[in-house]
Amino acid sequence: MTAIHSTKERRHRLSTRIWHWVNALCLLILLMSGLTIFNAHPRLYWGEYGANDDYAWMAVGSNETYGYLRFGETRIETTGVLGNWEDSSGKTQTWAFPDWATIPSYYSLADGRRWHFFFAWIFALGLTFFMIRSLWNRHIQSDLHIPRQEWRPSVIWRSFRSHLQWSKIRGSAGQDYNLIQRLSYVGVIFILLPLMIFTGLAMSPAMDANWPILTDMFGGRQSARSIHFIASFALVLFFLVHLLMVILSGPIRQLSGMIFGGTRTGDVE
Repeated sequence: MTAIHSTKERRHRLSTRIWHWVNALCLLILLMSGLTIFNAHPRLYWGEYGANDDYAWMAVGSNETYGYLRFGETRIETTGVLGNWEDSSGKTQTWAFPDWATIPSYYSLADGRRWHFFFAWIFALGLTFFMIRSLWNRHIQSDLHIPRQEWRPSVIWRSFRSHLQWSKIRGSAGQDYNLIQRLSYVGVIFILLPLMIFTGLAMSPAMDANWPILTDMFGGRQSARSIHFIASFALVLFFLVHLLMVILSGPIRQLSGMIFGGTRTGDVE
């Protein structure tokens, strides 16, 4: 008779935990300082050039009494939230994003750039180190690898439906990542985060002058800016879903695991 016993091991390696929290801080500051930079010209274009008289596929606009968000020809009123809002002193402001959502909380393009570029380097170096370390300790191969048979649409759909079940969410703490989680993490780590870095570099005048091929890859500086903005809000959406899953599956257990490492249990013969 073969004996079966349970073994426990760390769920999150030290390098993963450090990168997780450094990354969370960097992305928050990058988002808020990025909104300050966006406030300087709250319009997005495709191509190489963009100015007030050019057609913008997305814009946050305002006047003294009205704020709006426009996608193409569709205009949504955002008075009190975007474009036209009141600051803490009760004064009406017409910047695209309100002061509570930006770093610094007052409008300063120069200060916003300083915050953004400083934490962008920490973010980029941290991602590089995490990728190298994850390949070295086989975190990617053991925790995020997706076998060929799991790429079938039927398998993905079944995993997605299972991922929405309350009982499965509550019992997911301490278990291996399911297919939807692995797809999400792979998409964020290997697509969205590098995309943020390279589109950010493509917007740099110095990079454009010395490495114009990088800008050309994205179809121009304004296209790179649009992709950068879209990717940033895709990351915000991922963060909100991630936060919701943490709350539903037991926030104390999940936070403890990401701080102290946690454990996962497996059966060994």
